[in-house]
Amino acid sequence: MPHPFQMPQKYVDRMIERLGREHVQETFETECTALVVVDMQNYFLDESQLAGAPVGQTIVDNINRIADVVRKTGGIVVWIQNLAPHHTSDSWKTVHERYTPEKGELRVKSMTPGEWPFELWPTLDVQEEDYRVIKRRYSAFIGGSSDIELILRDNSIENILVCGVATNVCCDSTARDAMMLNYRTLMVSDGCATFSDEEHANALTSFYTNFGDVQDTDELCARLEASDRQNAKK
Repeated sequence: MPHPFQMPQKYVDRMIERLGREHVQETFETECTALVVVDMQNYFLDESQLAGAPVGQTIVDNINRIADVVRKTGGIVVWIQNLAPHHTSDSWKTVHERYTPEKGELRVKSMTPGEWPFELWPTLDVQEEDYRVIKRRYSAFIGGSSDIELILRDNSIENILVCGVATNVCCDSTARDAMMLNYRTLMVSDGCATFSDEEHANALTSFYTNFGDVQDTDELCARLEASDRQNAKK
């Protein structure tokens, strides 16, 4: 099962006090919406891997469902894979300081294109029309990490829905940077996963109170479909 999560009422009350309602994103311009799926790779989902968080396997069905709704309502789906350049050929040496040399080398090898850990989890519903992005940092948006902004601009994207792993690392980093680049950003509570319920809850709570919206799969899909019907009447 995905992480159990319900936004604490005190934070919902804080948002209502500030905004006048619980959710920033109650409606969507669905044709301006992208589902950004972060790092749903074997390396991050399989229990045999250095960074494996097996609870990530339990969010696959939710991600596939959201992807289907986003496509049907005129949006796009972007699948991100993390690549780990070696610190000798890349400026991000500080991340390697957090690993033993052996585990640092394993991390680099595991997140190299062509290696099994690098590949997307096999039951994800990746369609030919979708976009594939490789990133080189936790955030897809920080300078030099990826070309995701070119894809989003080419498709006139304004709203970003974030799913994937890990909630409190690459999902959170990507979602926060997207918001600060002026995208309306939402994290899907049962479409993200990490190593513990506590880490998951802390990340979502902080994001909701300071950066963007948090909704679960059911409410998000219902809002996308309702918005699409309403937009069709205009």
